Amino acid sequence: MKLSQAFIPTLKETPSDAEVASHRLMLRAGLIRPLVAGVYSYLPLGWRAMRKAAQIVREEIDRIGGQEFSLPTLSPKELWQGTGRYDEFGDLIFKLKDRRNRELCLAPTHEEVITDIARTSIRSFRDMPQLWYQIQLKHRDEFRPRSGVLRGRMFIMKDSYSLDADQEGLDAAYHRHREAYSRIFIRSGLKFFVVQASSGVMGGSESEEFMAPTAAGEDTVIRCSQCDYAANLEVAQSVPKPVQPLGEKGSRKVHTPDQRTIDEVSAFLGCRPENLMKSLLYIIEDKPVMILIRGDHELNENKLMALRGSNFRPAEADEALNITGANLGFLGPVGLKDAEILCDIGLREQTDVITGANEDDYHLVGLTPEKDFQVDSYQDLRHVKEGENCIHCGKPLNIINAIELGHIFKLGTKYSTSLGATFLDSSGEKKPIVMGSYGIGIERIIAAAIEQNHDEDGIIWPLTLAPYEVHILPIDMTNDQVSTVSKALYASFREHGLEVLIDDREESPGKKFKDADLIGFPFRINVGARSLKEGKVELKPRHERTVLQIDHKNALSAVKKMMEERHDVEREKLEKVSEKNIFT
Repeated sequence: MKLSQAFIPTLKETPSDAEVASHRLMLRAGLIRPLVAGVYSYLPLGWRAMRKAAQIVREEIDRIGGQEFSLPTLSPKELWQGTGRYDEFGDLIFKLKDRRNRELCLAPTHEEVITDIARTSIRSFRDMPQLWYQIQLKHRDEFRPRSGVLRGRMFIMKDSYSLDADQEGLDAAYHRHREAYSRIFIRSGLKFFVVQASSGVMGGSESEEFMAPTAAGEDTVIRCSQCDYAANLEVAQSVPKPVQPLGEKGSRKVHTPDQRTIDEVSAFLGCRPENLMKSLLYIIEDKPVMILIRGDHELNENKLMALRGSNFRPAEADEALNITGANLGFLGPVGLKDAEILCDIGLREQTDVITGANEDDYHLVGLTPEKDFQVDSYQDLRHVKEGENCIHCGKPLNIINAIELGHIFKLGTKYSTSLGATFLDSSGEKKPIVMGSYGIGIERIIAAAIEQNHDEDGIIWPLTLAPYEVHILPIDMTNDQVSTVSKALYASFREHGLEVLIDDREESPGKKFKDADLIGFPFRINVGARSLKEGKVELKPRHERTVLQIDHKNALSAVKKMMEERHDVEREKLEKVSEKNIFT
């Protein structure tokens, strides 16, 4: 492609609303342009990169037996009501009516549509296994779109769905996707790792996320400093640091006027926050439940949702007063009637705790669970904290930010049962289809690649995602020798199947170099009159500081050799992909 004919509208200045590197550079390098909040147009360079990412995904899903579909983005409301997700997604779903006043929605994902096809098409266990997928637009009405394409309201996703007759088949499909995802992200040049995750509104028995570590990551994940344990903060577990008891010989009530918060009470009583116990009153399925958690810990509502479903909320002040006899800040489990008591496992071995006395301006000191109040059950209900110990090896845990690249779910029979997608097994018994769901955000591959591969000058594209592989930069196209050699190199690279851009504009060398660094293709060849006096051109790999002087007749072979070396590294990594996965 000739740059004089290309549409690559680079920007000198960074737009004020671009907060993360990928957003800034995608705008400045002319990859995208905003239309409305959270909605972007992909310009030619951006779309070339997106097509490359999608093709890698397509090849790897085809490799494990995927069959590609194209499903409608419009869905009838009734289909989503059948699984209950019309209400669960709430305002995230774009809702509309057609001219006949029928209620429709723009699908944020396609489990319902796939299940609808399956229930009308699959009759017998002989019709399975099936693996169906698509690469298509999705729509979610994000409350606050941010971080460019990382959190948009319209995005392109690969979603695949496995349909099996039993759990064993689901396990096999899940493993094949786990391996395929590793291959996809290796081929995309990404650093990534796999974490245990929450299934959220998707449901199911098990899920994992593929994460790209980067400071711009919207997800917080836990990684062990020693072993391979990793989990999203939503579901992560740890061994909490032990607490030094207060040394109380029994329980007693103390006057704590106007001291309501953990910090206020601990300062007033001269103790540490971990010696206190938070007594949080929730309404779960219209019934009062008191949740007990250590004073220096925070309740993890995702864990609560996984345990008890999504129908819960904190009690209002008047509800708390009516149930406990005290205002918020003075609640506690002692003497509590007609309310279930859930206790976080971090309190199982703790003694001498302090909590509200269910009486305004009073707290109880020196309580011990089971001795001074009854606990209905112990559950893991808290957020993990930095530096706590790993549940597997006991070493410290680290908290890092990461971009979610993909998410794989064992759905089981949630959707097939709700929508009546059944089959006849080998004995003629009707059973629900066992399903899995597997998603990858195509934009997220591109954004993560830029987040992990850039410098102060611009993007440093991985070879497999780069819109063009080679950038030929003539220093001065008015010089006959420079022009002739540049055009000959351009023709030779194209003839040998390389993707090449030549900057044939009549611009200053400084402008050309700045644009070349900004758009960041893997290899740049500088053609200047001074070097050509010795028959040389400059070869500059974008990811290196080094500039190589090479014979212009050897430029093609030199670039091809470097490309092959990068492919060798990729192939070596792909060979190491195993059931355990790899962390690159």
